[in-house]
Amino acid sequence: MITRRRLKLRETLLGWQFSGIYLLYAAIFWGYPFVWMLILAFSKWNYFGSPRFIGFRNFTHMMQDSIFWRVFLNTMNFMAYFIPMVITAAFLFALALMKVRIFRTFFTLSFLVAYVSSGVGYSILFSNLFSETGPVNNLIYKFTGKTIPWFSDPQLALFSIALMVTWKFVGYYGLILFAGLQAIPKSLYEAAELDGANNWVKFWKITLPLVNPALTTVLVFAINLTFGIFTEPYMITGGGPMRRTLTFMMYMYTTAFQRMKPSYASTLAIATGLMSYGLVVLVRKLIEREVSLT
Repeated sequence: MITRRRLKLRETLLGWQFSGIYLLYAAIFWGYPFVWMLILAFSKWNYFGSPRFIGFRNFTHMMQDSIFWRVFLNTMNFMAYFIPMVITAAFLFALALMKVRIFRTFFTLSFLVAYVSSGVGYSILFSNLFSETGPVNNLIYKFTGKTIPWFSDPQLALFSIALMVTWKFVGYYGLILFAGLQAIPKSLYEAAELDGANNWVKFWKITLPLVNPALTTVLVFAINLTFGIFTEPYMITGGGPMRRTLTFMMYMYTTAFQRMKPSYASTLAIATGLMSYGLVVLVRKLIEREVSLT
């Protein structure tokens, strides 16, 4: 009996030794900043002195902040461009990988190069490609006699950034969908063919319903990315023109470090996180379905 208790105690201590390092890391680098953010959201502080408690005044100011609502509309607008484009492109990439028999790894790694590339680097590359005198506009001018204001028109600027981000993530999201497609039993397609189903019917009745978990995962990732995008609009447009490419992360950054209002920036961070989380929960309730592949 004593030996069994000693063994159980040793196992418990061993478990704490393995998990204690991560728990300490999480407490220092996640727990403490989160608590400090909550304190700042209900306080007024400008990096000097002690925070002064002001209640819900920051949240009241946020509801009356025209820039906040402009950023909110920008985010919804960006999402309307980005999510359909990246989902469609990733799905087509995954379906194409299913058909590839040779050099599949090469094609997969080629698309993943975009995902692991530097955000600053490819932002500079795309800004030069789509500039007024860049190669894309030169080619368009050669055939049409006109140029497209990719980054100077408010709506086109947001679309151009969405197009860039789609290029970056199509390979990563496509691999998630590819894994979901591979998990679908081939016997279901064979049975459907015996019943006379064409490719369109097999896609809508078998592929799309059974790939739902992977599709939901990609959609959740895309929503989180939309609320957290920073590098591309900051590097290319700086939030312009007319603040139409200003994002929540950019607004938090400028509020905290340029306007010297970290308390209000913390309030924006909480609001952004809650909106992102709420939208993810809503999408999962509307789209996610329990799938059994056995």
